[in-house]
Amino acid sequence: MLNRTIVIALLVFGAALLLVPRAEGDGNAAPARDAPADAAAPKDTSGAARTAGAGKTVLPRAADGHYYADVRVGSRTANMLVDTGASIVALTGDDARALGLSWRSADLQVIGQGAGGNVLGVPAVLPEVEVDGHRVRNVQAAIIPDGLHVSLLGQSFLGGIGRVEIENGRMVLGSS
Repeated sequence: MLNRTIVIALLVFGAALLLVPRAEGDGNAAPARDAPADAAAPKDTSGAARTAGAGKTVLPRAADGHYYADVRVGSRTANMLVDTGASIVALTGDDARALGLSWRSADLQVIGQGAGGNVLGVPAVLPEVEVDGHRVRNVQAAIIPDGLHVSLLGQSFLGGIGRVEIENGRMVLGSS
């Protein structure tokens, strides 16, 4: 079960991001690969297991100031906002369905408190999540069918890939 404190932190940060509209068409460019980065690795507190790396992935900053990545879960892909302040992966209902995840209304539970009251969601563990060859197994997530406008790629994935750095309008993920 997800730690309530982690989920609340995710929701507070995520709610702030939802106030900024995403520009259409941004963040869909294929990531570029370069040589390994030299930044210090963040501490991995996610409990996720890293299974494979893929060198360095560079994501350009979108027009809205955020970074987006095409994220594969199993054989399906969703475009997500890379959110270094989110503790876990948070999926919109539409993205969860597109990724092949299902739930029933009876599965919904209070997973946090937002400005409008209780936030209902479904805790989940994603067997494997991949971004441009960076794969992490057993990724903590939550499906939030209502109120989340963009899925968030949080620390339950990012902590498993090693390095994350931002410089010169680019986000760099991992290195081998």
